[in-house]
Amino acid sequence: MGNSLSSLQQRVFVALDVPSKERAIELATQLKPAVGGYKIGLELFVSCGPQIFDHIDPAQTFLDLKFHDIPNTAAGATRAAARLGVLMCNVHCLGGLQMMRAAADAAHAENPATKVLGVTILTSHDAASLQQIGLNEEPANAVTHLAALAKEAGLDGVVCSPQEIMAVRETCGENFLIVTPGIRPAKSTFDDQKRTLTPREALQNGADWIVVGRPITAAENPLDAARHLFDE
Repeated sequence: MGNSLSSLQQRVFVALDVPSKERAIELATQLKPAVGGYKIGLELFVSCGPQIFDHIDPAQTFLDLKFHDIPNTAAGATRAAARLGVLMCNVHCLGGLQMMRAAADAAHAENPATKVLGVTILTSHDAASLQQIGLNEEPANAVTHLAALAKEAGLDGVVCSPQEIMAVRETCGENFLIVTPGIRPAKSTFDDQKRTLTPREALQNGADWIVVGRPITAAENPLDAARHLFDE
């Protein structure tokens, strides 16, 4: 992902959570010297569809659409994502063992290079919000339970908050990928994420990749913000 990048920068995916193809391409081009890849989520993908990969290398992309459906439908979606050539895509672990297994098998058969991740508990949740939807577990317990289920289903790894990295690593082992959103640099003013760590802390705790959005993309100078992401 670019030999000129430092080992830390290679593990950063910038979240292109913007509404237009033009802005996404502008950010991707501007940030290429300072990040390892890009996360394309619901807003951008719904706005412009797979055509975004005419301009952004899918092999450097985490397609973050969080598929959650019956097994056959989820399998079709991950198969299509793998056909696009993306580095990673994801499904919701709450879809269950059969759904995750079908999704993983379909993607790996289509393109073995595409990694399928399971979304555990969203980083915007805390214990109180989980109780509101009927999950009477602490987030850390729910995350490790779902991560173990994802591994059993044959997924390549999970998406979890920084605070669960070490527990997931202990539960699932060294060869299980961990991608961590909800990253907030020490001086960040964005506070809607409930379970956060700084970029350096997340990687030190065992994350393979971190996803950083607004602290970079909403900065006055995004490239400068990306280059100084680990200045803590």
